[in-house]
Parts: sequence; structure tokens; C-alpha cells
Amino acid sequence: MLNFLPSILVGVIASALMVLNALFWVPILLIFASLKLVLPFKAVRLAIDPILLFIAESWIACNSGWMALTQRTSWDVQGIEGLDPHSWYLVNSNHQSWVDILVLQHLLNRRIPLLKFFIKQELIWVPVMGLAWWALEFPFMRRHSEDYLKKHPEMRGKDQETTRKACEKYALIPTSVMNFLEGTRFTAAKHAKQKSPYRHLLKPKAGGMALALNAMGDKFQAILDVTIVYPDGAPTFGHFVTGKMQRVVVRVRTLPVPQHLLHGDYGQDPAFREAFSQWVQQLWRDKDAQITALLKQAHKHPPAS
Repeated sequence: MLNFLPSILVGVIASALMVLNALFWVPILLIFASLKLVLPFKAVRLAIDPILLFIAESWIACNSGWMALTQRTSWDVQGIEGLDPHSWYLVNSNHQSWVDILVLQHLLNRRIPLLKFFIKQELIWVPVMGLAWWALEFPFMRRHSEDYLKKHPEMRGKDQETTRKACEKYALIPTSVMNFLEGTRFTAAKHAKQKSPYRHLLKPKAGGMALALNAMGDKFQAILDVTIVYPDGAPTFGHFVTGKMQRVVVRVRTLPVPQHLLHGDYGQDPAFREAFSQWVQQLWRDKDAQITALLKQAHKHPPAS
């Protein structure tokens, strides 16, 4: 454990290990992804996809290794027992920091299939990582404002089509489809601008989850509802790599797939859209109350100095 070192040195070591880990695994990943690209046959996909997933899971496991070496975080985790790495899951979580992704990967790696995130289109240009996300077939989404869509109505529905195509591929091999219902990271400014009715959450955007359930609902074994709480405040990535994230609390609820909400048309059926929104809002009310309770409990038991 290197967390006795000065924080800036911890940050340098952690950052170097993270970069070296990516530079080791990504070229291997790209070799197999390229084979699948030039041989676009189902049999080839079925043979290569498990290899790609093994590489990605090994990459994440190595990330967990440098995290254990450099971090001093206290983990309070419940609800990850008994999950199936050979099934399909729809995973939902609140979103406060880029650190959320490392937290989710660290806790769920090899407990469930690899998490597939929906990523903003412009992130494909991120050095090394953009290629890795492409190789692993993370769907890249173009998010447009309502004003833009009014001027370019032909773009409306493009993200839904991207989601549907991605889900068709995911149906071939066990996958965990990851969805941040808020659509963006929580900040006090965004919360105020939205006039969110929730104390700790932004308003949920139900369309992506509705489309995933419509496309793959019969495949999903369960919905994993993840709640992440940072009792000492949501960390920046810099705080994380320098070992300043003291505590993280995670609760995972395994929920049944709502069978009555699998096959409706969220975009065109107002009654179905209302029913789905009501279900999501209740999910969000429960999560908001859970966060309040977890923060209250954590503040009663501050970390030892």
C-alpha cells in the first residue's frame, strides 16, 4: 500500500499505472476487434466477442489492482452477492462524478457481464480510450438540443436507432447495459436549473431505458439499481487518483424486469410513456430517500482521523 506517500506522488504513481495499463491492453483489444471488422460474420463475432470481453475484464482487474495499491478508500458495499456473470442485466445508477465508472467497474467486474455504457459521440476522439470504446462496441450517441432538432428534424430518433442496433448485437452474448438515467453528472447548478423535485438527483430521462427494455427485455434477467454515495462529497478524478477519496457507499438492488413495460412504444404512445415515466419516478423517489438515509448514517460514523 502506497497511500502513506504524499498525495501528489500517489497521484503520479496511480496515473502512470492507469496509463500503462491502458497502453498494454488496448493494442491487444484492437487486434481482435479488427479481425471482427474485416470478417463481419456471426460465427466470427461469436468466437471473438468472448475474447474481447476477457481482455476488457482483465484490463479492469488491473485497474482494481493499482487502485488497491494507491488508494485508502473505505468501501461500504451491499447487494452484489449472487449475481450471474453469464446472464444479461440492465444496470442503472445515479451519476455524480467520472469516478462513478471506476467504482462500478471495480465492484461489478466478473460478477456480471462487462458493462456497456452509452457514450457521447465526441468522446470517440479521446486518445486510446476512444479506440477501446469503439472496439468494445460501446454505442456513441449524438445528443442534440430541442432547438437543433426543430431545425434538423431528420436527426430526431437517430440516438434511438443507435440504441436499438446496439441492443441487437448485445442479444448475442451476455451483456450488462449501463444507463445513467440522469443523462449527465449531478451538480448543484444543474439541480437548481432543472428545479428537480428530488433532493439528491436530477430528473430522470426514461427514454433510453424504455428503448433498451423494448429491444432486449426478454433477455434481461433483472434490473440492477445501483446507488452510489460519497459521504465526504463527490470526488473529482484528481481527488481520486491522489488518494483523497476516503469513503464510498454503494447499495445494489436486484429488481424484477417490469413485464408490463417491455413492449410499448415510448416515443409514440402517450399512455405507455406516462406509465413508464411513473415507474421511473417511483424508482427515483426510492433512490432519493435511500441516499438521504445513507448520508445520515455515514455522518453519524465519520472516518477515523
